[in-house]
Amino acid sequence: MDMAAAFADIGLAFNAAFGGPFHNAQIIRQGALEYDDGGSIIPGTGSPTLRPCKAQVDAATEAMRAQEGFAEKDRRIIVLAATLDGNVRTSDTIEILDGPAEFVGVWAIEFVGMDTAAAGWELRGRKA
Repeated sequence: MDMAAAFADIGLAFNAAFGGPFHNAQIIRQGALEYDDGGSIIPGTGSPTLRPCKAQVDAATEAMRAQEGFAEKDRRIIVLAATLDGNVRTSDTIEILDGPAEFVGVWAIEFVGMDTAAAGWELRGRKA
């Protein structure tokens, strides 16, 4: 078992036992649009890809607060790396599917990083 999987197992075990902070979520990546010879979008292209994961919404860190473009309503979102297939980009969005009402919904991703153990993606999100 790798480090990310071990941390995910621990986090999800606490989550199950104590109703912890990791909630069902999905990373939404917009598909590429295709254009015809006249420059019009070809219907049916650009469909988004939805990738399930487990995420926690928390207060922004001091480092996030120091970043250019920070807004007071920005939040730290931790995605357990082992629960997500693939990476995260700032062009993606994340939808928190359950948990506290103030966190449920779609969030724009303003910053993407990963913790030093590669156990989780650390996002700075802004409610869309």
